[in-house]
Amino acid sequence: MKALIFAAGKGTRLQPFTNSHPKALAEVNGIPLLERNIKYLQSFGINDFVINIHHFGEQIVDFLKLKNNFGANIEISDERNELLETGGGLIFAKDFLSSEEDFLIMNADILTDINISDFVKSHLESQNFVTLAVSDRKSSRKLFFDDHMILKGWKNVGTGETRMASTNVGFKELAFSGIHCINSAIFNKIKRTGKFSIMEEYLDMMMTERIVGYEHHANLIDVGKPESITEAEKIFL
Repeated sequence: MKALIFAAGKGTRLQPFTNSHPKALAEVNGIPLLERNIKYLQSFGINDFVINIHHFGEQIVDFLKLKNNFGANIEISDERNELLETGGGLIFAKDFLSSEEDFLIMNADILTDINISDFVKSHLESQNFVTLAVSDRKSSRKLFFDDHMILKGWKNVGTGETRMASTNVGFKELAFSGIHCINSAIFNKIKRTGKFSIMEEYLDMMMTERIVGYEHHANLIDVGKPESITEAEKIFL
């Protein structure tokens, strides 16, 4: 299975490092996040990658060249002209992914030890349209799932804003882990263009498509702030 790694973001929460570097090259115990995630996915047999770039994107290109792409097949989705967020970034990378029946997406600033093989197997065996890795942890945004782990809504914890597919009848609230497995039919379903979040499309599609949560209990850290690097260094050696 091919994996798309989102590495284009500006990483403003990681300043001052991101004032002169892409956040994907922030180091945890001396190893850049991007290197950790490429090797992590390789450990589950994934060796075909698409990596999107924008903020100091040339540093990512040079880094990969220096490391001989870690022996992987890597294609660059170059968004240096315009940062397109996750939804726009996915559409921009369409030519690299549309020939795949299903593919994996992972944020470059997520560190986890989820068993990716089990995650992908669940997606394929259940024939889900989209499978979202989720867990019960503190987050500024939560997703709602019914008893069958079908996506039913979203909530901004800070503002109270919600998007619901149906009345909340004791739905489970879980946080998105930044890892998703997607059927390539999604390219025929997405309606937005330009710069947008893929979650906006998921919340539209939950009315008609099978978007399922895969709950895990693995370690997971969003390495978005300097203090989260310190936290990550205690777990990911």
